[in-house]
Amino acid sequence: MNETDVVIIGAGHNGLTCAAYLAMAGLRVKVVERRKVVGGAAVTEEFHPGFRNSVAAYTVSLLNPRIIADLKLAEHGLKIVERRAQNFLPSPDGSYLLSGEGRTVQSVAKLSKHDADCIGAFTQELEAIADVLRQFVLRAPPNIVEGFGTGAIREVFNAFGAANMLRTLSLEQGRDLLDLFTRSAGEMLDQRFENDLVKALFGFDAIVGNYVSPYTPGSAYVMLHHAFGEVNGKKGVWGHAIGGMGAITQATARAARGHGAEIGTEAGVREVIVEHDRAVGVVLDNGKTVRAKYVASSVNPKLLYTRLVPAEALPQKFLARIKNWRNGSGTFRMNVALSALPSFTALPGDGDHLTAGIILAPSLSYMDRAWCDARAHGWSREPVIEVLIPSTLDDTLAPPGQHVASLFCQHVAPELPDGKCWDDHRDEVADLMIATVETYAPGFANSVIGRQILSPLDLERQFGLLGGDIFHGALTLNQLFSARPMLGHADYRGPLKGLYHCGSGAHPGGGVTGAPGHNAARVILGDHRALFG
Repeated sequence: MNETDVVIIGAGHNGLTCAAYLAMAGLRVKVVERRKVVGGAAVTEEFHPGFRNSVAAYTVSLLNPRIIADLKLAEHGLKIVERRAQNFLPSPDGSYLLSGEGRTVQSVAKLSKHDADCIGAFTQELEAIADVLRQFVLRAPPNIVEGFGTGAIREVFNAFGAANMLRTLSLEQGRDLLDLFTRSAGEMLDQRFENDLVKALFGFDAIVGNYVSPYTPGSAYVMLHHAFGEVNGKKGVWGHAIGGMGAITQATARAARGHGAEIGTEAGVREVIVEHDRAVGVVLDNGKTVRAKYVASSVNPKLLYTRLVPAEALPQKFLARIKNWRNGSGTFRMNVALSALPSFTALPGDGDHLTAGIILAPSLSYMDRAWCDARAHGWSREPVIEVLIPSTLDDTLAPPGQHVASLFCQHVAPELPDGKCWDDHRDEVADLMIATVETYAPGFANSVIGRQILSPLDLERQFGLLGGDIFHGALTLNQLFSARPMLGHADYRGPLKGLYHCGSGAHPGGGVTGAPGHNAARVILGDHRALFG
């Protein structure tokens, strides 16, 4: 007897999205979550008395608008506001770049007339390609299958559909797309721009959550990946969810529960039950079992197949390959409680620039050195930091007159060299991050009255982000599109019958998008209807 139709491992935003769509279609759904709260890495918690912030995921743009509409997330309390400026990049020499609607060209012109003349065309090229690729976000990529049967025929039609979408690109745009998938962001940006801050504006998106140099081949795709987003109908814009990132997952959980889904917390999964080469349920940490027609996993695929699924149940070549699934974002995450807003030397005082993503990485060469230093030393001694102060847009997060800031810091090694442990160096590195911000905004360190620190090891232990990888697997060419998580399994189906992937380790990859959950739900529903009508 099946206790439920679908059991979903993990109540992160993708697991909840998958649950909501399946429940909306009439299936019985049970979500099991190891932590005390739902939301995965997209949660809001009090980290210092009176101060709340998004703990891990920290900003909104990639959340798909169709999912927001389908699940009626606004009716469930989700409100997203735009940043008043998009990005602020101060330089140690006192210059700065401030981007945003009606700001970017004027700001760039102060740095370089050449770049001011070029930036509009470059941005339009990225947006044109992103517009085409957005069509792939809410559909399964073509899946490579062996033999010739029903599955192969289905994938032939899928491939024709994908090719038809790409036909809308001109030949020159097709060349640009190939460059973006294969070349380094640094190489492309050096060819187009001359000013360091202008290059850094785009180059940061190539390394954010990506443990590479901006000169690593393939890093240009990650830059493109971050161009897919939109907020309130405006493409390429970043915003903030009122109440923090937890507001997204709380709204999604309400949508799922509203359609009858059950969501259990403090219900970690010990093992996936496999009988006759089919996943038929899970065993929880407390020994209880949940049996189901289908099992969907929103956790990192390497975690799923090396810790939860019995090794003897898997094809050995599959297991050997998934063990080499590459993780590691180079990320060190902090939240700080502030007694006052920072004042930056390059642009002192309050202003719209403090609502922006504040990027402390003044050049591509700086980012490259940060990566090289982290590989040799364990962490960069001149780190790349994005500072976000969401309380400038949301007064629910801090007491009046005080603020919270998110620090997304790179580069740090997922595993420290020479047998060192992150637990022994967490505070030392956190002090370095605060000191780095201090060099751009004197007085910042004295304004810090509380802090929360998450090393790569902490991110793994708390959220299941292996190696601290925010994307559930690097966004490299061998782990993208039809190869995510592996050739032959890009259709959200695992190597066992009844087992599905609904997390960021499936297409289209990481970020708070909801797309893998949406796409997996469609596949599960299709398989269910094929079996049961």
